[in-house]
Amino acid sequence: MSVSLPVAVSLAGVVALGVPLLNPSPPVSVVPVLTSQPFGAAPGRRVTHTITLSGGGTGTAPAVRVTFTTTVDLDNLATSARPGRCTHTARSVVCDLGDLRFPAATPPTITITGTIHSPTESGALVENKVAVQVAGSTTADQVVSNAYLVASPTPGTPSTPTPRAAARRPADRTPVLAGAVAAVLVAAGALGFLRLRARRS
Repeated sequence: MSVSLPVAVSLAGVVALGVPLLNPSPPVSVVPVLTSQPFGAAPGRRVTHTITLSGGGTGTAPAVRVTFTTTVDLDNLATSARPGRCTHTARSVVCDLGDLRFPAATPPTITITGTIHSPTESGALVENKVAVQVAGSTTADQVVSNAYLVASPTPGTPSTPTPRAAARRPADRTPVLAGAVAAVLVAAGALGFLRLRARRS
């Protein structure tokens, strides 16, 4: 005696042995937003780049990696990621955030701070770019960027002269010269008087 099992095929999916095989849902896309403050910083000025992630759908994005690159060296660079961890060089930051569930109560955020390398030529073009990779995604990486020119350094405020420096002017020598002339005249008069007295005697 043989028993036949129901097998059905449909365009929406496959039902085999009474168990539906559903089409897998597409991976959740991750959309980055980049803000840079101050925008157009001068050499030696500290800047902060903030990357905030949101999900283009509902679900989990597996093994999310965020890469930040810039075209000007950042000195004393520091990074933080919530969640995840980052590694960096003077011009790039790579953060592995793990699996991210969207929507999230607190958006995943990466903060990058550093000082524009000095000296950097004023007017140099700074290009900051963020790329997001999601494991298993067949679509292109999500990329955002911004760009600006390095500002000129702010000139220093001239120092106020000290009272000693302000008073350093040529001294008025008129009284000294007058006294010297008077002394010469007195000496000359005394010498003439002595000569006249000598002749009379």
